[in-house]
Amino acid sequence: MQHVVTEPAAPFLVAGGALRVQQVPVWQDNLVWLLTCTATGRTAAVDGPEAGPVLEACRAAGVTLDTVLVTHTHPDHVGILHELEASGALEGVRVVGNPSRRAEIPGLSEEVGDGDVVQLGEVALRVLATDGHQTGHLCYLADGALFCGDTLFAAGCGYLFDGPPAAMFRSLMRLAALPGDTWVCCAHEYTQDNLRFAWTLEPGNAALAHRIREAWATRAQGRSCVPSRLAEEQATNPFLRPGSPELKERLQEVAPGADLRTAAAVFAATRAAKDRGAYRELSEEILPLAVTSPLGS
Repeated sequence: MQHVVTEPAAPFLVAGGALRVQQVPVWQDNLVWLLTCTATGRTAAVDGPEAGPVLEACRAAGVTLDTVLVTHTHPDHVGILHELEASGALEGVRVVGNPSRRAEIPGLSEEVGDGDVVQLGEVALRVLATDGHQTGHLCYLADGALFCGDTLFAAGCGYLFDGPPAAMFRSLMRLAALPGDTWVCCAHEYTQDNLRFAWTLEPGNAALAHRIREAWATRAQGRSCVPSRLAEEQATNPFLRPGSPELKERLQEVAPGADLRTAAAVFAATRAAKDRGAYRELSEEILPLAVTSPLGS
């Protein structure tokens, strides 16, 4: 199965140069993040559907995988643990995750929850509880980078498998309050699909039009649109923009009668609209790929 990303994002440094971050494309659209403390070489993977590509990336980088940080327990995020366990390679690997999902996390050895700190060599990562996509979902925050699993995506957010919408909304607003220069390192390359939906709700958003043009050019070259900066998400991600008058006006058109009295209700209506999927039937001609244009012009 060929991955949608054929040219991964270049590795980069955060935490004042103390943490090297490498993107590892796995399966069709999953993105595993390989984190290495530059002082000690201690290395962690954030989730993963399988072990092979992650271990190969470690070998190529000259490091050894000693930690797996689990955001949540859907199969495409803990498959790496099942494979390591089956091969006998899980012994000695530190597995960090939420004890409320212990039964689904092979080899769980470090139980963490909201506000805890995970030490990776000399780098501290803060744990953030972000229920909504799945109860017990965790994010890991370094100085300058957020590893957010399936809570926040580039221009989108995860499905509400466990919900309720209010839980996901609280989680997203918590992430939205982080510094704007934070890298958003999510677990899937879904950017174009998310931007198509965003454009149906805010066709007057100049920042969104610019992002769409950049994303289509980037993906045409096989490169990844992930990670993004949080400031870009704040400006263009419809799930972080419940106060947008244009977004609310469009929701009234596509979801007549929807409750839009509170920000949380606007989020719920936005998520429901995306779930219905009507935007996927629209022609790409509505997108501002050449010049900024209003929806349908």
